[in-house]
Amino acid sequence: AVAFLVPTPFPAMEGSGLRRFTWAEVGLRTGRGPPPQPQERWLVIDRKVYDISHFCRRHPGGSRVISHYAGQDATDPFIAFHLDKALVRKYMSPLLIGELAPDQPIFEPSKNKRLVEDFRELRATVEKMGLLNPNHTFFILHLCHILLLDVAAWLTIWYFGSSIVPFLFSAVLLGTVQTQAGWLQHDFGHLSVFSTSKWNHWVHKFVIGHLKGAPASWWNHLHFQHHAKPNCFRKDPDINMHPLLFALGKILSVELGVKKKKFMPYNHQHKYFFIIGPPALLPLYFQWYIFYFVVQRKQWVDLAWMLTFYVRFFLTYLPLLEMKGILGLFLLVRFIESNWFVWVTQMNHIPMHIDYDKNVDWFSTQLQATCNVHHSLFNDWFSGHLNFQIEHHLFPTMPRHNYWKVAPLVKSLCAKHGIEYQCKPLLTAFADIVHSLKDSGELWLDAYLHK
Repeated sequence: AVAFLVPTPFPAMEGSGLRRFTWAEVGLRTGRGPPPQPQERWLVIDRKVYDISHFCRRHPGGSRVISHYAGQDATDPFIAFHLDKALVRKYMSPLLIGELAPDQPIFEPSKNKRLVEDFRELRATVEKMGLLNPNHTFFILHLCHILLLDVAAWLTIWYFGSSIVPFLFSAVLLGTVQTQAGWLQHDFGHLSVFSTSKWNHWVHKFVIGHLKGAPASWWNHLHFQHHAKPNCFRKDPDINMHPLLFALGKILSVELGVKKKKFMPYNHQHKYFFIIGPPALLPLYFQWYIFYFVVQRKQWVDLAWMLTFYVRFFLTYLPLLEMKGILGLFLLVRFIESNWFVWVTQMNHIPMHIDYDKNVDWFSTQLQATCNVHHSLFNDWFSGHLNFQIEHHLFPTMPRHNYWKVAPLVKSLCAKHGIEYQCKPLLTAFADIVHSLKDSGELWLDAYLHK
């Protein structure tokens, strides 16, 4: 997904031939710097300085996710996102323009040195414990339970007919299929099922395309940006509803009020969230935008996979329901999936710290933007193990069945450095979404009226 791949590798510069740079020089190359080179983008990985100014447009993971680290140290996200790091480093050599000067620290002076070192030690421990190795039986069984529910939904209408009760029951089963398939495609998209990126990508296209009717390219484009800079305004697309629909986070909400900006009555956003949030996101926005995305970007393979889902769905239910019934069933399934998806995905992020990118270390970036929900068989299944959002964000390629094993180690590191590790009951997490929207709406109103 996020890989530094270019067509033809050649040997990197070695020895004294490498230019030396300071962090101040690197920090100016963000792509938004002053003349004469406002579009230059550099980043640092293991003290090596790479010029991604032109390559970012060819980056397999998308231009935005790699550009979000322009002017910064990208060592930890590079390690977190890639499987075969040796291969990727080989293809990075044409981008190498120098290294940090000997008197420069290994990462920006503003970052917590002990915390960065401790997290990298934790990462090494995780690898030695084999926690990045998948259990294929787990994922096979998960796929089987999705397929069985899909068949059960069809059999319900075939056997009991299309009256209201079997119709609604079938819709609930199909909504469950879509949501659980969403969690499964998330596993493949994060390269956490197979040891090679190629196999993960191929099966990802099947699961998200054929089982869900969505494009893998669209998911990759958005989701890796979210992981790279979670809850960072203008870098995390998951909070793009600020400020058009919602005022998010204490800092951004006050800023919005001070600037006297009002796109919506934000002091009532905790109420209209129930209308334009969970019920509407998938059926009224995602469902139609994904087609625009694949056509506009000419992602024809993804479009072909998507069409197999819609053809299968309509051909399967056409003998059982009239066209009006099929459309009704489809929209009801998307409605159920949308509510499920939004509550689960937002409970870990919306109540957390939201601000502009402050370029803090990887561990702090993830901990301030994520929280967990209590571990239980139901919570794990219901959320696709995203109740372990902290561990997932720290180790995005880790198979989800291992999150609970690494959680105690993450808690210990948090305690050592005085960082809050938030974990709460499921219903409390849902309620905190509404409470945080209410609080930020009130902060906006106060700033709008009095500051």
